[in-house]
Amino acid sequence: MSQPTLITRELIRKRAEHNEGEIFSLEEIALHQQNICKIEHIDFWCPCLKILYLQANEISKIENVRRLKCLEYLNLALNKIEIVENLEGCESLEKLDLTLNCIRKLSSLTSLTNNYALREIYLTGNPCAAFKFYRSYVIGILPQLECLDGVPVLHTERLAAKADFDYIESKILEQESIKTYNPPMERASEIRRQLRGERDCCNTTVSSSSKPEINRLVSKDGRVLNSNQAQARFTLVEEDNAMILTVKLPKYMDTSLIDVDVQPTFVRVMIKGKLLQLVLPAEVHSDRSVAQRSLASGDLVVTMPTADGVVKPRDLTSEANKVPPLERIP
Repeated sequence: MSQPTLITRELIRKRAEHNEGEIFSLEEIALHQQNICKIEHIDFWCPCLKILYLQANEISKIENVRRLKCLEYLNLALNKIEIVENLEGCESLEKLDLTLNCIRKLSSLTSLTNNYALREIYLTGNPCAAFKFYRSYVIGILPQLECLDGVPVLHTERLAAKADFDYIESKILEQESIKTYNPPMERASEIRRQLRGERDCCNTTVSSSSKPEINRLVSKDGRVLNSNQAQARFTLVEEDNAMILTVKLPKYMDTSLIDVDVQPTFVRVMIKGKLLQLVLPAEVHSDRSVAQRSLASGDLVVTMPTADGVVKPRDLTSEANKVPPLERIP
């Protein structure tokens, strides 16, 4: 097992090159896949942060972020977190990604009830996400949510969750007490082993039937892969120091059925619950990226400015063709 990485001023300055190494005024930083075990110092050194990427590390506890009053997006996917806590001070938090962690205490979401700006939360791949009444409970406990796991929250869901909340809560607490309830941990474990090549927090194995889906998302050496579960037609080109992704969509498809998540090194598009994931040939500014629908055609256009203004030469067509489901727009 490799030695854990400490969050130091040097590390933050290195990842803040787009801000000329100035860390106090930093608004976005990507510390993903750094083998970080503990969140520390960031709330003192970078009080102006709006976007914080900490996915694919070894973090087991959410801590030392309460002073980040401007934080709008926190990505802690693919870590070892078991409880949602210590986010009460993040009063501007709008989006929280906890995909593929070890959270089974769903009731710990009560700590977010006063995060009134929170609009999106992702808990897919956690043990709690397999609980019966999972979605209804989250909607009931966090009425401010507009989107859960990439799916918009409907008004009818809010009404149903509110009407039956006492019963739903009792069933959730029952399931939390069952120690052997762990199928979702298996999938999370396999992906962590592929990302980091070591044992994970849950010490479980994955069934062979789920490996094909996992292998389409992450390679054995931890690289994010192209995946087109949505079987979408698309183009990905460089134009004016930006990556432009165009996804062919039905003209009258409801925009609420589409969710876009731009990361520094890849982009995800959820189309009616199906995933299109593409690796980018250059690091991009996720906070400056813009997703729009064409009024004429209905197509989705995602514009992602490159971090250094330069796109590394790469044959995008041949790279995409390595994944059979990918189809480019003629």
